Amino acid sequence: MSTPARSAWMQAPLAVVMAAMAGLGASPSRAQDATAAMQGPLAKQVREGCNSELTKYCAEVTPGEGRLLACLYAHGDKLSGQCEFALYDAAARLERAINAVTHVASECRTDLEKHCGNVEVGEGRVAQCLKDHTSELSPGCSQALANVGMK
Repeated sequence: MSTPARSAWMQAPLAVVMAAMAGLGASPSRAQDATAAMQGPLAKQVREGCNSELTKYCAEVTPGEGRLLACLYAHGDKLSGQCEFALYDAAARLERAINAVTHVASECRTDLEKHCGNVEVGEGRVAQCLKDHTSELSPGCSQALANVGMK
């Protein structure tokens, strides 16, 4: 694959990760959750896959608030295939997670308001609340939870 094609191929996944990290089009809690996800297994995957690029191009960048991803994005035309794959896969996994949360939130809106309206968002508390009220959930919400593997 030529360098220009790789660069174009990586623009969409990098944009997804960057948007999630920057919180574009998301509430602060979604941006914080995406940031937390990037500090866990997804961040490790990107750090390992892009180690040489991070060392070569981004060594002087202060980590946090998506700055390392912005640095990788700025050097997108110089990324190795290994780094591109790590970024692409992380973006795909993050997008699937966001879609799952959005699906459950949409299908469980009434149940969330009824049973979990006073639960603080974050650290799995809302998911635990839904699990605690499994027998009381609407059929649509129950199916959504099953669809995303939460039931």
